[in-house]
Amino acid sequence: MPADVRLGTSSWSFPGWRGLVYDRDATPAQLARLGLRAYAAHPLFRTVGLDRTFYAPMTPAALADLAAQVPATFRFVVKALETATVAVFPRHARYGAQVGQPNPLFLDPEPVAAELVRPAIAGLGTALGPIVFQLPPQPPDRLGGPARFAMRLRAFLRGLPSGPTYAVELRNRELAAPDVARTLADCGAVPCLTVHPTMPAVDVQADALTMSAGPLVVRWMLGAGQEYDAARERYAPFDRLVDPDPATRAAIVALVRGARRAGHASWVVVNNKAEGSAPASIVELARALASG
Repeated sequence: MPADVRLGTSSWSFPGWRGLVYDRDATPAQLARLGLRAYAAHPLFRTVGLDRTFYAPMTPAALADLAAQVPATFRFVVKALETATVAVFPRHARYGAQVGQPNPLFLDPEPVAAELVRPAIAGLGTALGPIVFQLPPQPPDRLGGPARFAMRLRAFLRGLPSGPTYAVELRNRELAAPDVARTLADCGAVPCLTVHPTMPAVDVQADALTMSAGPLVVRWMLGAGQEYDAARERYAPFDRLVDPDPATRAAIVALVRGARRAGHASWVVVNNKAEGSAPASIVELARALASG
């Protein structure tokens, strides 16, 4: 793979990857502590999604410990705190009494800068890749429509520390609109194109949201018509492709080739729920990229 193409998975703690990534049996807890070094030794894996930062802050020391386990050329795609991207707390047990209540920290740059961005810069150093702000599917009226949302997003992005690449992942298809695309371009941010049932195809998202030069960031999360929990049960232990999706793979490959022609780096992160096994999906992506 070219040095400017980084492929990886959305996490690394999966015992079912024995024979694909790991050479022995291990529990998820053991892999969470000890698996990253082995994961980063895989010749196709040059990045990984750091999802735990979506749920709670990590200290600079904890992030530095992760950076010490990977080669100098490796980079982390850091998922930003959900408290910055949820307008109303969803109906989930972890939110307790906050369920259904407005989130006062939604698109507030100061808390996420203090709790995530600055610790990531300090702890990961050169191993820091894009910081992804994933906005889960939300009631459209809570987001204010594309124009109003774009105004809030602009103020948010401009309030963040300079330096990192910021990528915004939408899960409301009505937000894939010119106002939002213009905001990303004006603020030096990029779209994080996502393969998810709530969104159009990645090439359609790219056409709608890309207005300026910058790295390509793609997260292949969940196949069409799938639900997260059902996909997890269907695909576990994530050791093989169950639902191959050649059309999505071809679209991602075309986007990566287009980014390379334009002189831009590419980041592609794949979830087990995409086709059944993230490592197997990456092997197929790499084969397709190498063939062209």
